[in-house]
Amino acid sequence: MSLAERVGVLEQQAGNNDATVDLLRQVNMLKEEVTSLRSQVEELNHSLGELKDTSRAQFLDIDQRLEDLEGGAAPGTSAAIGSADAPAAKPVVERAPSVHGDAGTLAMGAGEREAYDAAFNALKNGEYAESARLFHSFLGHYPEGVYAPNALYWLGESYYVTQNYKLAMTQFKALLDRYPTHDKAPGALLKVGLAEQGQGDEQAAERTLTEVTTRFAGSDAARIATDRLGAIQLGRLR
Repeated sequence: MSLAERVGVLEQQAGNNDATVDLLRQVNMLKEEVTSLRSQVEELNHSLGELKDTSRAQFLDIDQRLEDLEGGAAPGTSAAIGSADAPAAKPVVERAPSVHGDAGTLAMGAGEREAYDAAFNALKNGEYAESARLFHSFLGHYPEGVYAPNALYWLGESYYVTQNYKLAMTQFKALLDRYPTHDKAPGALLKVGLAEQGQGDEQAAERTLTEVTTRFAGSDAARIATDRLGAIQLGRLR
């Protein structure tokens, strides 16, 4: 080979080496992007889990605070949601009733408040099967009682936390049908949407959660529904 031919061959090899180095650089960049995306997905999954736990804790905490205020008005007679002109009820602090003896016996024979507290305490203690049984008993004895809406809600919650979504929705929808303006109506509609999502029906869940944001705008339930809608939409982008 002539000197010029040998130089041409060397130049071609150098060009090929540059192309290989550039390709390797691009591959490494792609690997770094994939690693970063995986990290973001893990963070989002963790955030969704925390949101679920936070939502459950919020509803338990809200009910406990309502218990301290319920002495001034019966929970079945709440004003319509969104009536901003209605004066706020003056908080009345009352001592929590003492519950003694067998919870089942109390639910069968004691007063309405004691029976309700027995069922709610079982729920707070994580005894979900027992709380469901006691709330069922309560509603059988006090179907039109002042605590009936609360009992329907927490009966639904007893099923929801054990992922028995079908039975949970039955109770939440019963509350919405019978007491559409009750304080627990926003939370009940929210839980219907979350139960639908739990069953894997994201289209139904999205419709219900959107209804929460419009029907009960400004409520805690609406804010949680907005967050969950964002999570559903983000999930579609994965």
